[in-house]
Amino acid sequence: MTIATGGGTPLPDLDPEADDAWRGVAAEDTDDVSAHVGLRLRSRSRRLLGSLIRPYRWWALLAGVVVVISELAYLVGPLAVAYGIDSAVPALAAGDGRPLVLATAAYLAAGVTNALGKALFVRLSARVTQAMLLDLRGRVFTHAQSLSLAFHEQYTSGRVISRMTSDLDSLNELADEGLEGLISGVLSVVAAAVTLLVLDVDLALVALAAFAPILLVTRWFQGRSRRIYRRTRSLIAALIVQFTETMNGLRAVVSFRREPRNAAIFGELNDRNAAANGDALVALGIYTPAVRLFGNLSLVATMVIGAVQVIDGSLEVGVLAAFLLYVRRMYDPLDELAMFYNAWQGAIAALEKISGLLEERPGVPEPDRPHPLPATVAGEVRFSGVEFAYVPEVPVLARLDLRIPAGQTVAVVGATGAGKSTLAKLLARFYDPTAGTVTLDGIDVATLSTADLRRGVVMVTQESFLFSGSVADNVALGRPSASRAEIEAAADAIGAGGFIRSLPDGFDTDVRKRGGRLSAGQRQLVAFARAFLADPAVLILDEATASLDLPAERAVQRALGTVLRGRTALIIAHRLSTVAIAERVLVMDGGRVVQDGPPAELLAGPGAFATMHAAWRDSLV
Repeated sequence: MTIATGGGTPLPDLDPEADDAWRGVAAEDTDDVSAHVGLRLRSRSRRLLGSLIRPYRWWALLAGVVVVISELAYLVGPLAVAYGIDSAVPALAAGDGRPLVLATAAYLAAGVTNALGKALFVRLSARVTQAMLLDLRGRVFTHAQSLSLAFHEQYTSGRVISRMTSDLDSLNELADEGLEGLISGVLSVVAAAVTLLVLDVDLALVALAAFAPILLVTRWFQGRSRRIYRRTRSLIAALIVQFTETMNGLRAVVSFRREPRNAAIFGELNDRNAAANGDALVALGIYTPAVRLFGNLSLVATMVIGAVQVIDGSLEVGVLAAFLLYVRRMYDPLDELAMFYNAWQGAIAALEKISGLLEERPGVPEPDRPHPLPATVAGEVRFSGVEFAYVPEVPVLARLDLRIPAGQTVAVVGATGAGKSTLAKLLARFYDPTAGTVTLDGIDVATLSTADLRRGVVMVTQESFLFSGSVADNVALGRPSASRAEIEAAADAIGAGGFIRSLPDGFDTDVRKRGGRLSAGQRQLVAFARAFLADPAVLILDEATASLDLPAERAVQRALGTVLRGRTALIIAHRLSTVAIAERVLVMDGGRVVQDGPPAELLAGPGAFATMHAAWRDSLV
């Protein structure tokens, strides 16, 4: 499946019969989709909406009953007016005031019932809609975390943020501002139309004639606004992506004076977004006045024809007054319905984006029937006939057969792009192999539950990511149930306890965003303490010392001796100084293992490792 990654750049024309044309996020950046794809997208959005409302359907039904009662009460008003004009006023002139009191009481009772019903409906609908949005927000967050690295490497974090913020805000605005207007408006229009037909069929047909052109202009607005709002959702996502990348890379931006270029890119996206929103306002500016115009023309026609009927005696004045009130009450909500329909188009575009994200399936799914991992894991690793490609037809690993005995420390070296990190990612099951199996103690890692796999295999990367919070909280990620004493013991065991206690608040010191309060070496030591606390059978170090200076590297090297003791280790190394602690070295080139053996043996003979080691030694001089 092709995943759109650009900021508003349309995808190539999609085959309307192909599932890849609409599955997941494939059609996310396409403004004008085919009819077939459009139906699929709307069907997917309706399924999501149905799944959200299903747990709260009884509350929604109660809200519907309340608003029906409220609107029926609202419709009593014109009937009370007609009764007052045609019956109560003549009765009052004859000295009987009871019909006027009855008409007045009916009108007041209808108004109070309508007001109380609206108040109750707002409370009920708010309860339902906020519960649905809370559920949806949780679904998006949980599902985004479950998707594979392959997805997130193409679908930027800014787009996920857009789904969580601007798209959900669009749905929230629709729920807060338009739901009551929609239901009451539709009921008002339908009930008024039925009442008009009951009062006078011929005059009612005149009043209802305006709906024909209104439906035509609504159809035009539907197609126009749908394309525009798809574009606005894509553009706002591109804006968030640009802003997020700029803020995350602010040091590089400042260092290389990229502010003008970033401002130009952001300005262009902002202009395109403003233009798209302007197009939406123009379409709304045509649609809403057109609806109002047709409604007013209908009212004028009804009034003129009704007046003629009153003059010739075929219609009573009170009935005409009620008729005109009902016509006004039938067409007045159309303004609100037009505004709601505009908001609805924006919300539907947002729902299409969200449902697409939720439809994406993890590239490394949880097994349906996980194989249990024994409580005691020896740590034997085996790659059997493993092949892998990030992109089809572009292999990264050729057929690989490799066995790492339990407890062995293996260093993997080679040029950039040789396949070293890919090997580590397959063992950690960040990806599944294209062919073959990766096993831990004879068990295919693809059949292990995520919890068991993370208990058995832990990876420490070059960039030791620390979350905002205390040092203790970041160490405890290795085992959240660990006590404070166990956390401090893990830090002491790898030699990090001293510098942690020297911090202003010791283990309770806030490391701030991305661990910015600590140096690179200190962050790496915290990551090692985290791994030590997790106590995995297999530890993967992916270039864990590549970005450190010499003193920091020496501190980390000392910690490695403790961390690696008694467990299987796979060390991806650019610096050959890291290889010194390995029992075995794999040299990779072009996705293949070209040398395999103890470091001393490989150094003593000819080959790639001896050449690499000589070049590294010369660089030190």
